[in-house]
Amino acid sequence: MNINNQFIITGGPGVGKTALLNALSSDGFRIVPEAARTIIREQMETDGDALPWKNKRLYTDKMIAASILDYNRIIDSCSHEICFFDRGIPDAVCYAEMIGYRLSNDVVEQIQSCPYNTHVFILPPWKEIYETDSERKQDWEEAQQTYIHMRNMYKRLGYEPIIVPKGSIEERKEFVQSFIAKNGELR
Repeated sequence: MNINNQFIITGGPGVGKTALLNALSSDGFRIVPEAARTIIREQMETDGDALPWKNKRLYTDKMIAASILDYNRIIDSCSHEICFFDRGIPDAVCYAEMIGYRLSNDVVEQIQSCPYNTHVFILPPWKEIYETDSERKQDWEEAQQTYIHMRNMYKRLGYEPIIVPKGSIEERKEFVQSFIAKNGELR
């Protein structure tokens, strides 16, 4: 298993992660979509309770389980190529902490067995592009706080957050690829 090829792209809501990931995908990189959005869509379609504005703990449990499942599915099939995760398992851990939800020791052990590359690309809040929608209901202040919590959580877990500067999608994509190439991880 080569975790040096498994990169997380994260940040608060509405910072351009999906657009950046789509651009990286267009360049041939493998992308793992964000589990949270899928869960929200499924719960909304089925009138479910596991939503961040309804049952936050159930939502967190589902998000962690789906993220671990995605990680294990991808890590086995993606060991020799660069792979980008739209958020990582630590994002769900951060969310749990933000809502005051203490995770069980079993879940913490599962999470610790899922390492990524130590460099984590984090996109800072950007008010000019921030928008809410039916799945993203956080206001601007909450979006900013989420970014701060994410950055701090990744540091506490031993990762090195690499701040992706604001700019065009092309500039951001170039920044990520250049950073990886300079560190000898892009082939």
